[in-house]
Amino acid sequence: MVNPFAPPPEISGQPLWSPLDEYLWHTCDILADILEGQVARRPVVATTARLHHGDRAVAVGPGQRLTWRALSNGRYRRNDVFAFGNPGVVLGTLAANAIGNAARRRQAAHDAQPRWVLDGAGEVTLTLQRLHFANHACELDLEWRALGSIELVAADVFQTSFVNTHGAHTTVRVQTPWASLAFALAAITAFPAHPRLLSRGWVPPDFEQRCALAGRPCRPAAQLALQGSGS
Repeated sequence: MVNPFAPPPEISGQPLWSPLDEYLWHTCDILADILEGQVARRPVVATTARLHHGDRAVAVGPGQRLTWRALSNGRYRRNDVFAFGNPGVVLGTLAANAIGNAARRRQAAHDAQPRWVLDGAGEVTLTLQRLHFANHACELDLEWRALGSIELVAADVFQTSFVNTHGAHTTVRVQTPWASLAFALAAITAFPAHPRLLSRGWVPPDFEQRCALAGRPCRPAAQLALQGSGS
């Protein structure tokens, strides 16, 4: 399994403590309280997201939504030109029109290929029950138990699939410094046998050691999550 925390070779000399390490440290602290039944002692997290009865926001931060989709259905407008008069002018006009149609056809075929499309930026709220992404044009409100799949594809990218309100299968990525927390909450709630949860692959293997070196002892959230999954 690919390690989402492995740095590219050219930046392997990264600093001891990064901004994502700070978020991960708080992630472990939040999860430890949840798994130990102590979440009520945490301070209230302010959020604009609507909370369901019995739910509680545990983290809020910036994020971007990306969707795996095509930009178009592959259709394009074909121009049909009729030219009269000088043969040279007629041939030139028809040739230019053919080139234009070919370019539009190639562009339409390219746009019909699925790719990751950035939909917009917004505020990410993580709760005990769901992920909420606030954006007036591409809002997300995903209950952990309604997700079809989850993955942590990078240290700051949470990927999931689900069936949307129109009945269509949708795959999205939420890029946020809280990606590890999103993955862990979803896995603990709905995917307790997920390979990355069981292998502790959502936390860098040397994270607890680096926390100690930085004078920031880390609570054993990965181990607590394993115990909660029955392993």
